[in-house]
Amino acid sequence: MSAGDRDWDGVRLHVVTGKGGTGKTTLAASLALALASGGKKVLLVEVEGRQGIAQLFDCPPLPYEERRVAVAPRGGDVHALAVDPEAALLDYLEMFYGMRRAGQALTRFGVVDFATTIAPGARDVLLTGKATEAVRRRVRRDRADRAARRPEQARAPFVYDAVVLDAPPTGRIAQFLNVNAEVAGLAKVGPIRNHADRVMEVIRSPETVVHFVAMLEEMPAQECLDGMAEVRGVGLNIGGILVNMVRSPLLPPDHLATAGEGEVDIDALARGLKSAGLEQAEQTAQALSGEIVDHARRVRAEADVRDRLAGAGRPRYELPLITDGMDLAGLYRLADELREQGAA
Repeated sequence: MSAGDRDWDGVRLHVVTGKGGTGKTTLAASLALALASGGKKVLLVEVEGRQGIAQLFDCPPLPYEERRVAVAPRGGDVHALAVDPEAALLDYLEMFYGMRRAGQALTRFGVVDFATTIAPGARDVLLTGKATEAVRRRVRRDRADRAARRPEQARAPFVYDAVVLDAPPTGRIAQFLNVNAEVAGLAKVGPIRNHADRVMEVIRSPETVVHFVAMLEEMPAQECLDGMAEVRGVGLNIGGILVNMVRSPLLPPDHLATAGEGEVDIDALARGLKSAGLEQAEQTAQALSGEIVDHARRVRAEADVRDRLAGAGRPRYELPLITDGMDLAGLYRLADELREQGAA
């Protein structure tokens, strides 16, 4: 896949959401690897406090600090950050009020829990704010370096080529991303309003898209479609559909069509088992025929779900089921699949 064939050129913030159990964090990590491939620098941000990224990359629990966790294929680095609301609050107080010490004292009294009880969106503002700050951050240059550059080169490059946000599940993704707009409505002027406006400027920009993780099953697919409608309803940009844990059919299409109607040639199946040297071929053929019918009907149901997802009109990427457990090799394999299909 050539560079010009990639679907998300120009996108710098990739938000990944999905129903619980669909492999959302796994695909967020794989997408980060894919985006970093070829010498890029990508930040993978976790906001749910589960340390899922550390487990996937087989590293110690992540502190509130950006650390390199992987080298991408053909060069490139993936850094990761587990955002802690209290630490993010300290950053916020320091950035806008110069109150880090006061903030440290406040956190001892549980001010974050108090504030987020009074204004539930405050926690999400802190979490999304850290991700969008990383999107905007540029490399620092000293004065001499800036003076030596031509005017068209004066602006420093971004620290990260892309940021991948492993976001909350689909059921609350629209509220999570749009909460800054709600908080901005509470504060008409001042640093809080300015902060919320900057966050929403990044989230609503063409440089941000929301990807949805789904499976070829009814409930995850429906939640994916419902989530896309909600996100679109609050004016955010829909990305692609990452269809996870896809299993290849075990039989040719004509056999699947027949078996899907409940028709299996048990005698032919028994003869094949006998020729393979299996004992009790007839009994085994009877048992296998039921499994063949079930398999064919599952493939048919998956095809129906695939058609429904295709109807959403967004790019889709199908990622294989990795049956021997997810590890680093599995992440790199999924990253390769995403690149080959044009996602990065």
